[in-house]
Order: sequence, then C-alpha cells, then structure tokens
Amino acid sequence: MGMKLPDSGFWKDRNVFITGHTGFKGAWLSVFLRKLGANVYGYALKPDTMPSLYHECNIDSMVSSTIADVRDISKLKEALIKAEPSIVIHLAAQPLVRRSYREPLHTIETNILGTVNLFESVRSIDTVKAVINVTTDKCYKNDQGVTSLTEDDELGGYDPYSGSKACSEILTSTYRNSFFNITDYEKHGVAIASARAGNVIGGGDWSEDRLIPDIIRAIDRSEDILLRNPDAVRPWQHVLEPLTGYLLLAENLVYNGQEFSGPWNFGSDEYDTKNVLWIAEKLLSEIGNSSTNIFIDGNYNPHETMMLKLNSSKAVSKLGWEPKWDIVKSLQSIADFVDCFNKGGDILEQLNSQISDYLN
Repeated sequence: MGMKLPDSGFWKDRNVFITGHTGFKGAWLSVFLRKLGANVYGYALKPDTMPSLYHECNIDSMVSSTIADVRDISKLKEALIKAEPSIVIHLAAQPLVRRSYREPLHTIETNILGTVNLFESVRSIDTVKAVINVTTDKCYKNDQGVTSLTEDDELGGYDPYSGSKACSEILTSTYRNSFFNITDYEKHGVAIASARAGNVIGGGDWSEDRLIPDIIRAIDRSEDILLRNPDAVRPWQHVLEPLTGYLLLAENLVYNGQEFSGPWNFGSDEYDTKNVLWIAEKLLSEIGNSSTNIFIDGNYNPHETMMLKLNSSKAVSKLGWEPKWDIVKSLQSIADFVDCFNKGGDILEQLNSQISDYLN
C-alpha cells in the first residue's frame, strides 16, 4: 500500500486552530494547511528566535493570528470561539530539554496548564470535532532498551520537559475519559488524540540547544562544532513526516472519532535512527565548510536519553501513514533551505516547493 497523503478536498475552507503557530513546527504546519486550502487560526507567543520561520515566510499575512499565552485561559477561549474551528492542533509548548532544567516552572506551567486550558476551552465550543495534542517521544518512561516504544508503553519523564509532556498525555486521557468519552461520542461528537513524534528536523529551525541549528550556526560562522552526546541515538525525521501524520489523523478523527481517539506514534524508519556524530558529519559534508571541524564536549552536561526508538506500526496500519523521506533526503532538504536563506531567496517559496516535492 502506498502512503496516504492529506486530502485537499477535506481541508479546503475548513477552519483549523493551531496553538504554537509561531514556532518551527507550527510555521511549517501553517504553510502546509494554507497550501491545502484551509483557513488557519493561530494562537501563540511571539517567535522566540531571530530569525524565525514565522517572520521569514510572512505567516502573519496568511493566518488569522492571536499573539497570547496558552496559560491565559480567557484569551485562549476567546480566540477559539472567534475561530469556530472544526479541528484543533495543540503545538504550543516549551519544547527544549536543556531549557527545562533552567526553567522548570515555566516549562511545567506551559506544557501542563496550557493543555488543561485548551481542553477546558474546547468544552465550551460546539464547532470542534477533533483535537490533537502534540507531545513527544520523550513522554515514555524509557529504560534505554533497544526495543521500539509502542503507544501502550509506560509514561514517565526524567527531566522537567519529559515529565511535563507525560503529564500532558495523562491529562489528555483524563479529559477524553471524563468529558469526551467515546461511549458518549454521539452526544458530544468530539474526538481527542495525542501524537508523539521523534526528533523533528527541517529548514527554518533556529532554536537554541538543538543539534541541527547548532551545527548550521557553527558552519555559518566558520566555528568548530561541539557535540555534547555524540553517541546519543535518535529517530530523526523531517518535519513534514509527523505533520502529514497529524493531518491524516485529524481527517480520521472527524470521519470516525470513536475508532481513532487515543495516542499515536509517528517515528522514523529503523535505518534513520542514527547517532548524533553521524548526523553532524553528514550535514557538514552537505553544507560544507573546510574550516569547520567536529569536537566532542568533555564538560558535564545535564542528563539526556541516549537511546530512543518509536514503533509507528499503529499509524502505518490504521492511518496508511509511513515515513517517506529518509535521513539523507531530509538533510539535503535542510542544505537546500540553508542555501536559499543565505542567498536571500524566497523562503516561503522554498517551503512550498519542499511540500510539493513531498506530496508528489
């Protein structure tokens, strides 16, 4: 079976509400949804990087945007009521592990209270048919085994970020059971799912303390690349992989909510699970800078999981989703983006052409 792709007939003129639309994934999703013909409503803080994909693509001009905090329930509820969405995709989060060590309270408030505020707001709106809470592969109590994690594996969280996302998952289940129970689906008509993706990469990520942006910054400045955890293994995937998964999931939630409510993994193929050193060497060879070398950071660094693998067989069998771009193609697309950005090219055009390439 070939991989299913989002149905533009389904998305055309549909009202979609995204929290976190000013972030890296949110900006890509906004462009993707506009390409499919959806009416996009965004709710988020201002972008926290300079440059940002949100500004480079002028996303403000293509979505109806509310700049506000998910911790502010009255503003969130007001924006949702105004948008009258049928689908809500919740991306707003403090998404960085190392920052969560520096700012545990902010991380926990944003990732836990933000989720509760969203579900509380959805309860008072009758247009919503589907909600997807986007969490992470780090929500699992990972015992560092080499087996791939399935949706039924135990939740946990070593660091404040991972713990907050595990809590967000539990609360998603709590709200689904208490207020949007599938046994009463005919009454409320709202399907609730969560989505757990791997290490998402792609052009336009300028975050701090993330491997690919750090490597690109070092190459741009002709500085050496310092790797904290060269042997850490991650399920790398291009940002379009999980986004396609979320869109397919949303379609199925609207059509058949009882069957598709619950948690979903969207991970990479087994052979795209590479260590950090491999990624750094490959990206350096793609972008190229003879004065940049790779060094290993010998200093103490906060705990980060060494091995993460997701089992996505549920999404493959039930949604018809499967990874499409391998790690080499994904890194090439990042190199293309960097080249376009450095030459002052049209960044929105670059995203649209990569989305077209992916959909074909």
